[in-house]
Amino acid sequence: MGVEEEFLLVGEDGSPVAKAAEALEASGNVGRETGTGALEPEFMEEQLETATHPRSDLAGLAQEIRDGRARAQVAADRVGARAVALATSPIRFTGTTVSRLRYLQAREFFGITAREQLTSGCHVHVAVADDDEGVAVLDRVGPWLSVLTALSTNSPFWQGEDTSYASFRSQVWARWPTSGPTRPFGTPAEYHAAVDALVETGTILDQNMVYFDARLSPRYPTVEIRVADVCLDPDTATLLAALARGLVETSARAAAEGAPPPPSHPELLRTAAWRAGRSGLAGELVSPLTWRPAGAHDVVGQLVAHVRDALVDAGDLEAVTDLLGRLWSTGGGAAQQRAWFAESGDLHRVVERAVEVTHS
Repeated sequence: MGVEEEFLLVGEDGSPVAKAAEALEASGNVGRETGTGALEPEFMEEQLETATHPRSDLAGLAQEIRDGRARAQVAADRVGARAVALATSPIRFTGTTVSRLRYLQAREFFGITAREQLTSGCHVHVAVADDDEGVAVLDRVGPWLSVLTALSTNSPFWQGEDTSYASFRSQVWARWPTSGPTRPFGTPAEYHAAVDALVETGTILDQNMVYFDARLSPRYPTVEIRVADVCLDPDTATLLAALARGLVETSARAAAEGAPPPPSHPELLRTAAWRAGRSGLAGELVSPLTWRPAGAHDVVGQLVAHVRDALVDAGDLEAVTDLLGRLWSTGGGAAQQRAWFAESGDLHRVVERAVEVTHS
């Protein structure tokens, strides 16, 4: 498994600064050609992305997540900025699109959807044997993805005000035409035909703009789970990765045993995702077992129970239990940001505190 994290670049006052190209050049990074383990640009000049190497051990992955954050900060230091794990900027901003033809084309075609995409996510890649296994996983993980969103929520503020959402990033991201849950595909041929059909509509630039909640990675032999905010605390990113791997492994085992995928209702999946983004861990979620509201603590417990065997076999159960305890104690990124703002009344101070936790 591997983790990609996107970070905001902010100045001394906490406002986003368009210095990604300068930071990458100053630190000797050449961009996406370098692959895993490197710093990379994102859609906006106010962002940097890191990626771990593929890891099988959770402790090693946890260290790589922290190392990636440190690399991002070293690059930011070279241009007088700071790298912070916030999924949206609490402070008002005007985003600056990276000067690459593909990104500039997207900005022109998608208008305000592209101009406002200063959002930072966390993507988890989990290896699969082949496309057959990958599609079998995609057809089974959907009901549980909203729970991962809830665990990661870290974007309550947008353009200087409280949105009342725990993850407003998820609302901004949902504007893209290919984002969100998918129907069951059944076979790799059906999956790839669906991707090709989307490209052939002429509405998106290429297959890399197929932004399903979970997809077969165009770059790696993995299932890529894309629903999470970038996590404020590196421990939460580690937790997210462990649960994502547990979900993929549990789904792959169910397929190998001949168990059919659960009934898929994209309208319910979309509503569950909205509910997770709205209240995060602070209220009720939609239970994937009943499709009825239940307390967040109970629904997270249902997820852990669902993937328990896979966590035990990977040696991750104890770590997941510990990391979940820490997450419940803080309430998660959205709750922490709101608590900091309640103390200070200053969104600039919220960003300062977030920088500290990012690199804890």
